[in-house]
Amino acid sequence: MKIVVIGGTGLIGSKAVAILRENGHEVVAASPRSGINSITGDGLNEAVAGAQVVIDLANSPSFEDKAVLEFFEVSTRNLLAAEAAAGVQHHVALSIVGIERTPENGYFRAKVAQEKLIVKSGIPYTVIRSTQFLEFLGGIAESGADGNVIRVSPGLFQPIAADDVAAIVADVALAAPRNGIVEIAGPEKAPFNEIIARYLKAAGDPREVVRDPEARYFGGLVDDQSLVPLGDARLGRIGLDEWLRHSQAGA
Repeated sequence: MKIVVIGGTGLIGSKAVAILRENGHEVVAASPRSGINSITGDGLNEAVAGAQVVIDLANSPSFEDKAVLEFFEVSTRNLLAAEAAAGVQHHVALSIVGIERTPENGYFRAKVAQEKLIVKSGIPYTVIRSTQFLEFLGGIAESGADGNVIRVSPGLFQPIAADDVAAIVADVALAAPRNGIVEIAGPEKAPFNEIIARYLKAAGDPREVVRDPEARYFGGLVDDQSLVPLGDARLGRIGLDEWLRHSQAGA
């Protein structure tokens, strides 16, 4: 089976590409560096020709509200048009759990717009909504830095390891289209501030984590229902402690 992975050299893409190739599939790891650009359209039709499945893992280089919305709308429109012309049978897109519950977050609004385009396209699809990746805990902690303390919401958090995300993305891509949403999350759910505190302790960072219900998560207020699946979800196998051990071993 020919599978095109847009964003195929990124964190999730590179892992998903490796899994799919190990299973004997012809996989195109598409990225601007390989001459395939979903914004300009360069190389897109040629890459998608003959493909049965396209996995969209593209991400905006800017998180500014207007720029990120434009990125996802232009990229998704170009990609869906190329897929329609090529007769692609399954469009898989990676999105985010809870995007409709934090409308003040511009990135989340852009992902909502992307999902609407996919649904309206008429191409069979599966949207995978994921919780935040464990690999981004350091950046999240820095976003809450206030002098020598880190201010973090106590809302529930259920981060997932990139290895688990990639494995599920590959599995979904090989299954029949759901024409709906699959939610995925890590195996452990806990208050956001507690997870960040555990991460910083393991990293040897002495800064204090302050539980702050008013702390913003990339511009949005979050509560116990904002960032975790509220219904059935596929859970990854790698918990925070195991991920921390592997991360430190690889450091």
